[in-house]
Amino acid sequence: MTRTSTTRMPSLYIPHGGGPCFFMDWSPRDTWTRMGDFLRGLLASLPARPTAIIVVSAHWMTDDFAVTGGTAPGLLFDYYGFPPHTYELRYPAPGAPDLAARARALLTGAGFATATDNDRGFDHGVFIPLLLMAPAADIPVIQLSVRNDLDPAAHLAAGAALAALRDEGVLILGSGMSFHNMRGYGDPRFGPISDSFDGWLTGAVESDPATRNRALTQWDTAPSARLCHPPRAEEHLIPLMVAAGAGGGDAGTRIFSDRVMETTVSAFRFG
Repeated sequence: MTRTSTTRMPSLYIPHGGGPCFFMDWSPRDTWTRMGDFLRGLLASLPARPTAIIVVSAHWMTDDFAVTGGTAPGLLFDYYGFPPHTYELRYPAPGAPDLAARARALLTGAGFATATDNDRGFDHGVFIPLLLMAPAADIPVIQLSVRNDLDPAAHLAAGAALAALRDEGVLILGSGMSFHNMRGYGDPRFGPISDSFDGWLTGAVESDPATRNRALTQWDTAPSARLCHPPRAEEHLIPLMVAAGAGGGDAGTRIFSDRVMETTVSAFRFG
């Protein structure tokens, strides 16, 4: 069944933090406070309550685009070495098999090979931010994978294929980190490196859509790009491409930025 809505949703690219960072003590204590507050306020910033949410998480990579198709997905605790209570988190949002089928049809119509995984649960790139964004867990959620080739043009095109869902009240949410070099976190030398890339990325996102897409397709040539996202480790940036593609002709804007563990991390909105 197709969902209908009179309100067009934006598409978003958000940071999902480090593991279950929002649900544990950290040092310094306020390391993730501003990011957590940003995520908690996101739902209220939307033009209406979403009819459903499609999350593109950096933590699910497949050869072809895949969607979750279960009616009641569980959780995948795909982080390691954290306090025991962080493995007891729950996020019982319903799945949306009808939306999964529609998303697949749109992607297939755009020439992509696709699959449905009826057994996969939500990884932490999904349930951690949603626990803050929509804690009631009463909005249907499906997850879309990132393709193993990490091709930015393909992910922009996939987002464009899904853009029609925005007119049905579906929120398309890219979940990753705009800086993701594990060796750089906590290293003050990476502050200016991350600033350089973040400045370029913000300029690209806020350009006219045609310029934006050309720039994002060649993101790896940007200043400090490969220091912020090492080769074959850019899966945390690629969800941005889906969100940007789904943005279509709408303007993009940076809606959040913070210094986290000595590096700059940002979020973006389209529409």
